[in-house]
Amino acid sequence: MPVDILMPALSPTMEKGNLAKWVKKEGDTVKSGDVIAEIETDKATMEVEAVDEGVLAKILVPEGTQDVPVNQLIAVLAAEGEDVKAVAASAGQGGAPAAAPVPSAPAPVAAAAPAAAPVPAVAPAPQAAGARVFASPLARRIAKDKGLDLNAVAGTGPHGRIIARDVEAAQPGAKAAPAPAAAAPAAAAAAPKAALASAPGVDQIKAMYEPDSYEEVQLDGMRKTIARRLVESEQVTPTFFLTVDCDLDDLMALREQVNANAPKDKDGKAAYRVSVNDFIIKALALALQKVPACNAVWAEDRILRMKHSDVGVAVAIDGGLYAPVVKKAEQKTISVISNEMRDLATRARNKKLKPDEYSGGSSSVSNLGMMGIRNFTAIINAPQSSIFAIGASEGRVVARGGEMKIVTQMTVTMTCDHRVMDGALGAELLASFKGFIEKPMSMLV
Repeated sequence: MPVDILMPALSPTMEKGNLAKWVKKEGDTVKSGDVIAEIETDKATMEVEAVDEGVLAKILVPEGTQDVPVNQLIAVLAAEGEDVKAVAASAGQGGAPAAAPVPSAPAPVAAAAPAAAPVPAVAPAPQAAGARVFASPLARRIAKDKGLDLNAVAGTGPHGRIIARDVEAAQPGAKAAPAPAAAAPAAAAAAPKAALASAPGVDQIKAMYEPDSYEEVQLDGMRKTIARRLVESEQVTPTFFLTVDCDLDDLMALREQVNANAPKDKDGKAAYRVSVNDFIIKALALALQKVPACNAVWAEDRILRMKHSDVGVAVAIDGGLYAPVVKKAEQKTISVISNEMRDLATRARNKKLKPDEYSGGSSSVSNLGMMGIRNFTAIINAPQSSIFAIGASEGRVVARGGEMKIVTQMTVTMTCDHRVMDGALGAELLASFKGFIEKPMSMLV
């Protein structure tokens, strides 16, 4: 039987992608492992391999198509012995596919199962009867106790998932509404519920300015995703901020010594050159191990506490931002972190990172010190529970032992998810971080 090729989910959060290029053309023979297409996500352009063999009978989504939903049918393979023309003629006539969740790992391109429709990013209204309902376990238990039909409950959790508060607010005995005659516009589905309900639309905003006084710049997938996630993070995550000044004189001296003693190859090139940011990553990783209650993320009705310190690091690129994650940073030497971070940053700027290289972690570092910023606050990269905003290293006059001294300091502001940690716990993590920074030799033993 023909094999449907679906738009793959190349990352856990991918909802749409751009079909940048078809490597195989209609009529081409396809073998398992062949690269058949290039898909552009919000983060990178990735090659997609086939997992079945056959002849590419029909391409249903032409290359260059923008915002193709995950799991949409994009092409059909004719299996061995099948009539290619007959398969091509019947391609895409099987009706609307059933809903399926977005997989948490990159999905294969070709599968023998029927095509599945994409899961909507946000559920703005109760589900139609018979549709799949996405709800937390606690929400399902409460609904069962109250005798509620979850199809009649509108979800306010991430991606429209129904959570406990939605069920508690629903009216007892509520029944599912009939399926609407037409789907709501995509823009309405993606818009946050209350905060943006009265926000002006693009036409209203443009009307505030003279037509020749501006230039319209179309957003790419990365910028749209960044904007949406930051809005979601600010609306959903209750945050507070903690600030501390860290002395850097000992760290600067140790860094100079470490770099001076780095082994060199036959061409005289040093094996590594560590930066202040590398020490910061290591310090945060060790602090998260020392205060394990902060090495956690909020998961609706529970907290997930991490075993290792996976630290994200913000990397600015043209038109957007990556946060590649240094995995198990607490186990790595500063020189290893330095070389790994250099590689991650280079591939981030070239949009060559794999999805698992910018996913996960419980905390991140955002360093604007090299740009002369003394202090700032950063927005948490959900679902992480904290982010450390690093300011510039500078000489400051401070009082020590009754005397005025010039000390190299940097200001660090920690943004905390109040659902995961309270003020005292956040202060404990920040104090631990400060301790490692001010006594850097403790990170080497």
